[in-house]
This record gives sequence, structure tokens and C-alpha cells, in this order.
Amino acid sequence: MTPNSSKQAYSKDVKVDVHYLTRVEGHGNIVVDVKDGRLTKCEFQVIESPRFFESMLVDRSIWEAQHITSRICGICACGHSLASVKAGEDALGIKPSEDTILLRKLLLYAEALDSHILHIYVLVAPDLLGVKSIMPLIKTDKPIVEMALRMKRMSDYAGEVLAGRHIHPISFVIGGLTQMPSQDGLEKLYKLMLDSRKDTDETLKIFKKLKFPEFQRPTQYMSLASDEEYAFYDGDLVVNGGSKTRVRNYKQLFTETVVDYSRAKIATINNKPYAVGALSRFNNNFEKLNKKAKAASAELGLKAPCHNPYLNTVAQLVEWVHCLEESIAIMEKILKNGLDEKKVVVSSWPKRSQIGKIKYKPNTGIACVEVPRGSLFHEYSINESGHITQANCVIPTNQNMGNLEEDMRQLVPLVLGKKTQEEITLDMEMLARSYDPCISCSTHLLDVKFV
Repeated sequence: MTPNSSKQAYSKDVKVDVHYLTRVEGHGNIVVDVKDGRLTKCEFQVIESPRFFESMLVDRSIWEAQHITSRICGICACGHSLASVKAGEDALGIKPSEDTILLRKLLLYAEALDSHILHIYVLVAPDLLGVKSIMPLIKTDKPIVEMALRMKRMSDYAGEVLAGRHIHPISFVIGGLTQMPSQDGLEKLYKLMLDSRKDTDETLKIFKKLKFPEFQRPTQYMSLASDEEYAFYDGDLVVNGGSKTRVRNYKQLFTETVVDYSRAKIATINNKPYAVGALSRFNNNFEKLNKKAKAASAELGLKAPCHNPYLNTVAQLVEWVHCLEESIAIMEKILKNGLDEKKVVVSSWPKRSQIGKIKYKPNTGIACVEVPRGSLFHEYSINESGHITQANCVIPTNQNMGNLEEDMRQLVPLVLGKKTQEEITLDMEMLARSYDPCISCSTHLLDVKFV
């Protein structure tokens, strides 16, 4: 490097302008301006066109909601479906059977497995290995790529067996399921899960050797928490392991506000940003991890509380171990004891000709489940005919946006003068990718008023 290029590279003026950040779901920009050594602009811009799912739900029957909302996302479709189903049950006063809840937990674990392994290997690993995408790794590390795809196929198959299909599931509805998972499918899935243990051990060895960026910023970590288990399906809301807030009171805990540079809202707790997702769940619920997940955490050197946002990916790997082992335990219980079909398969589903004619008590149903990227909320108000009069969906990526921007604001001054503009740009991209944003999910929250 020549003296002139070195001087230019480490100038006090830095402009990061990443249009269409790669290796994330959806389209987002990173804009950072540093003038005379002073940070003047730091934004993560969600630029996709808004998607009006809340408006689509208005005047639709509560019995249709889960089929509509599962279309919000192709990655978290099962999570949206289950949040929708739970909110509908809360509004209607319906309680599902224990076997139904068991299958729902299994489906949430499967979705976490599917999404986490995609993020770990396909979206993050290329950064740690110094390549632009997973494609070059097909030539240099083909067995590892094949292993990653094998792990993902297992979790994809779980969605197919349990819900009819993983993308936009069809079997899970208010009150139960429309059909039972096949015995052959369950037995094959169980075998695939057992086979994934070996691939999991190999993945831990690989990521133990990889070096993640060093950056510490304590923040507010919010997630579901339960006295019974590492919470994915149910629980209360906690922030940094503190006092619990009922899901029904979520609006009293955090606030969403609109910003002029993004089509996604910014969320805060006590006027400060907060994080949701794997690292938040890990920090709040570490003691509820199963033995193998705790051992994986120790092997990877991840300790709670962890304040390095880059290590959200490592927390995802720990959750992969946890979810796999919990899934195997559920599968063994199901294969040994069976499922009570009469209590699982819905028999009281209203016919299309009955929708709108049955009388209901006007009510509001609220639910939260943990999806791969964090706490997902669905809220519906229904009238006497069971039609939705108001809907609200709060997406994990929206909740993370303010925290990501605050991370960037604190990281830039630390690397300014130490790294080139290209290196700073990569740091910003890696930081954004560590949150595993699902940008398309986040863009449907815009409130439009026509005058």
C-alpha cells in the first residue's frame, strides 16, 4: 500500500453506503457518515415496500387468520401461524390439549433448527472465512456444505411431517390440527434427528475454531421466560432476567415509534433500545438449557450474560443443540405413548357456511411465541360474528432495529482511525447480519392514512 492510499484509507471522513445488504432476508441499507472524525449519521434503513397484513386481517374471520399471517414470512411461517393460532384461541376462550401443545413445541423447535442452521452456515460463515458467499466453499469445503444442507433438510422435513409443509403450514389451526402426522413420517423424522447428532458435534468443532469480532455493548435483552423450560412456546416477558410482564400487557413494556428513513418501526423499553433473539433468550434462560446445550455453550466459550452482538450466531448454535435434543425427547415420548387423535384433530371447526353466523363474545386475543429472531406478538380484536376488527403484529426484526443502530453508533468510533473504510463497511455488514434480520417481515407495519 502506498503512503497516499494509506492516508486516504484512514481519513477522518468515512462514508459507508451499503445498498441492498447481502445475505439477509429482504432489502435493507446501511448508511454511516463520519465527517472530521465525528459520526453524523448512522442508520439501518428498511427500504422494502410496506405490506399491510394487519389491514388484510380486518373483516376476515378469526378462523382464517393463521392462513393469512403465515404468509408474512417464508422462514418464520410456522411461528407466525402458531402466534396467530394462540391469539385466536385467547380471543375465543379455547384451550388446546396437551398433545396439541406438545406438537406445537416440536414445530417451533423444528423452525428454529431450520432457520438457525441456514444463518450459521450460509449467511454468517462466509464472513468468518473471508469469502463473499457460500458458493466458493462448495469447492474448498464441499463435505461441510453437504453437512449443512443435510442438517437443514432434516428440519425442513420436520415441518413437512408435522404441518403438511414447512413454508406456509396448513395443519395447525385454532384448537388443534386438521390431520395427524403420519406414523411413517414421525419414525423417519426421528431417525433423521438421531443422525443429526453427529453433524451437530462436527459443527461445534468447526465453529469453536472460528474467530468472531470483539465488541461489547451491554443492552436490554427481552424474551419469554418460564419456570418450567427454556421458553419458546409460552411464558412471561422478562428483560435482563428481571421482573416478569404478562404477554397480555406487552404494550406496557415496550413502545413502537415511526422513523422517517425506514419502513419499519423502532421499538424501545424505557426509551432505550433492546434486543430480542437467540442471545437474549440465552442470557435470560441459560439455566433452563438442557445438559447437552450447556456443554455446547462451554465448548464454544459462550457465557451468560454475553454482551457481544456478533455472538448471537454462537447462541443460535447452542439453541440448535438444545432444540435438537428437546425434539428427540418429544419424538421418543410420542413414538412410545402415541397421540390422542380425538384430542388433537379439530372436530368443531365451523363450516364455511357458518362463518359470520355463529355468535361470539367480543374480545381481544394476544399471544407471543419465540421465533428464530426473537419474540413475536399477534393481537386480534373480534366482534360478535367472530370477524377481526383490529390486528397488530409485532415483529422481532423491528424490535432489534434500534439496538442494531445503537451498536453501530458505538462501534464506529472504536474502529475509526484503526481500520480502512472497506474494513469498517465489512464490520457494519457483519454486525447487521449477526442479528439475522428478516426485513420483509418488518415492512408491513406502516400506518397509511389517505386524506
